[in-house]
Amino acid sequence: MSATSPTPPVLLLDASQIAALMPVADAIPVMSEMFGALAREQIHLPLRQIIRPPEALGAKGMLGMMPAFLGGTAAGMPVYGAKVGTFFPGNSTLGKDPHQGCVLLMSGLTGELLAIMNAAEITGIRTAAVTGLATRRLARHDATRLALIGAGHQAHWHLAALAAARELRHVRVASRSLASAQAFVDREQPNYGFRLEAVQSVEAAVRDTDIVVTVTNATDPVLQAGWIAPGTHVNLVGSSTPRHREADTALMARAQLFVDRRESTIHESGDYLAAAAEGGIGPEDLLAELGELVIGKHPGRTDAEAVTLFKSLGMGAQDVALAAALYERAQAAGIGTSVAI
Repeated sequence: MSATSPTPPVLLLDASQIAALMPVADAIPVMSEMFGALAREQIHLPLRQIIRPPEALGAKGMLGMMPAFLGGTAAGMPVYGAKVGTFFPGNSTLGKDPHQGCVLLMSGLTGELLAIMNAAEITGIRTAAVTGLATRRLARHDATRLALIGAGHQAHWHLAALAAARELRHVRVASRSLASAQAFVDREQPNYGFRLEAVQSVEAAVRDTDIVVTVTNATDPVLQAGWIAPGTHVNLVGSSTPRHREADTALMARAQLFVDRRESTIHESGDYLAAAAEGGIGPEDLLAELGELVIGKHPGRTDAEAVTLFKSLGMGAQDVALAAALYERAQAAGIGTSVAI
């Protein structure tokens, strides 16, 4: 019997190493490349599997498994990967990220495990980077005023992403309380040259702004169509399950709708499902996927006065693409811990 080749060491990356290797602005082109590959059918992407045990068992939160195969990465290497993560909305009150878990990266040539990475940091960076990409594609070029709804973990990354996507001049922040919005402003203001302002209500934040980003755990709409000015671009990010929604049906019906993936949207998006159930929209109203904008299959915004809306759900290919890019950067920089498994 011939001896098998030794298994290569596995790279471990923690949250701080991921943050150092991949600023949010750097992740935007990584996400653009991934969405382009998805639109060209170079990625295999099953729907995520959600495990939500009965509450009678004493279970909290949920477990999600998000696999993907990428036929090629920036380094030309095919990879398998998966995010195995939990979502615990109550973590925010404990000062913890609601998203926990790990991202696994495997060689698409041999199947060998290449890396295990912190999922919370990857989720935050890739989600915000996708929002930045959508904003670059859909917001007016002269957009400078941002309303940021939510002041939790995702807000930090999204502020960085939107600052990279447009030359912001003024950001209003609304949260569950004025105190939490002000605490976020106090933490983030030293990092930016434009003004951050905490406001009392969502309505006060979004009126007369150019870009709106929602990063909440809301189960009922926090945005109303009547508050949104013509020409605004809206990113709905926080609602990622059928039980959660951030926009009312009138806004979903009024806006030109763009999504990360149609299949995910019609099965998983509470914003879409609720508006569809109320007769406001249907599948034909989903104008394009983000990847179709990247490859030029759809022009995106065609009217300066239109309200555009991007519904972000997140998918495993985003995590795997970012993990592959991180793996290449970490190898080149000698960052991370290598262990034999």
